[in-house]
Amino acid sequence: MTTQPLDTVRTYLAHLHASNTEGLIACFEADGQVHSPFLGTMRASDFFRKLAQASSGSVITLLDVFASTKSTPQDAVRVAAYFRYDWTLNDGREVSFTCVDVFTFDAGSPRIRDMNIVYDTHPLREQVGDKYAPD
Repeated sequence: MTTQPLDTVRTYLAHLHASNTEGLIACFEADGQVHSPFLGTMRASDFFRKLAQASSGSVITLLDVFASTKSTPQDAVRVAAYFRYDWTLNDGREVSFTCVDVFTFDAGSPRIRDMNIVYDTHPLREQVGDKYAPD
């Protein structure tokens, strides 16, 4: 695996920390998707714009990055980032949780094809309710 997917994931996390919506979207393929426990499956551009509407800030503390060990060049490459997400909602409430984002890249591409967000939604739903669930 080249270092490009790892670099893209680090760039993604920096954009998430900075609440840079356009930077986040630029990390993805044009038809890239996000699979979210709260919002379901959405185009990355729609997901990050909806996140921006719900957020007033984020602090991302990277705990670790894990890379796929597949060896054939035609295989998709996966990278997972394990981090603490300190999220400030637009209404001023703050929620903190750890999560893992699993990124899939097409072989040879520096842009994310899709991302699966993995975390325990139960404590978060108790704090913020379902107001960020799909319409």
